[in-house]
Order: sequence, then structure tokens, then C-alpha cells
Amino acid sequence: MRTMKKLMLCVMSVALVALCAACGKKEEGSDKLEGSLTDIMAGLYEQADLSEDFRAGMDSFETYELTEDLEISILGTDEIEYTEGVASIPMISPNAYQCVLLRVEEDKVDTVKQQLKDNADLNKWVCVSAETMLIESRGNVIFFIMGDNDTVYAMNGAFQKY
Repeated sequence: MRTMKKLMLCVMSVALVALCAACGKKEEGSDKLEGSLTDIMAGLYEQADLSEDFRAGMDSFETYELTEDLEISILGTDEIEYTEGVASIPMISPNAYQCVLLRVEEDKVDTVKQQLKDNADLNKWVCVSAETMLIESRGNVIFFIMGDNDTVYAMNGAFQKY
């Protein structure tokens, strides 16, 4: 009977250690965002806790594939290396806003984030300025957004959970 209790205790201890190890370990690359950046952007807008006013104005938003012609106006520079990029911008809006997703080489994430920070202009719009700029990343996808505080942080919350 005593040997059986010891055996059960050992089995339960091994199972508990295995369970804890499985819960605490992240799979390699599990923080990577898969799929097209256009689809990810659409998913962020779906999931973000955005104000009713912001959502009402979204019918004027366009999501563009980033091209060389748009780089300076969107990124502030044409020196950034990326493999895929999309920008979401309202065509007509009284508010300063842009949201950009860039897919870059893994080893260039920090460099690109710094380049964005160095070149971003919160005052690039005519007659209005963005309140906040935020540059985050998950895996090799960089999230670069400028706008009002509530919208920026709502979109970042969606990016972090996506």
C-alpha cells in the first residue's frame, strides 16, 4: 500500500512537471503573424475596440499595397527595406490617421522600427496633427500607426491579440 502511494505520487509529480513545462513554453515562431498583410489589417479593424465615430468614417478608408511612390509620404523615407507592406488611410477625414503593416526580415525588425521612429512626422497632414505614434512588432511584422490616442491604442490592442 505504501509503495503504491509513492508510485502514484511520483507519477503525479512527473505529470505536473510535464504540464507546467508545456504551458510555459512557446513554440518557436509562434508569435509570427501568418497570412497577407491586407487580411491582417482587415482583422485588426474587425477586432479593435474603436469608437462609433471612427467606425462611421471607415467607409472612406482605403488599404493600399505599399509602393515606392508612397514610401516617403507614408513612411517618411524610402530607405526602409521590407518584403511586404500595406497602409490604411482615410481618403477624406478631418482627423490625422494612418496605419501601416510591414513584413521585414527577422534580423531587421529593430532597425526598421528605429528608421520609422526617426522619420515619422506627426504633423505631415494639412491643418491637423496626429496625437500619438506607435511602432510595435510581432515576429517579423511591424505595426506603425499615427492618430488620436484612443484609436491608436485600440488598434494596438487588436494587433497584440491578433
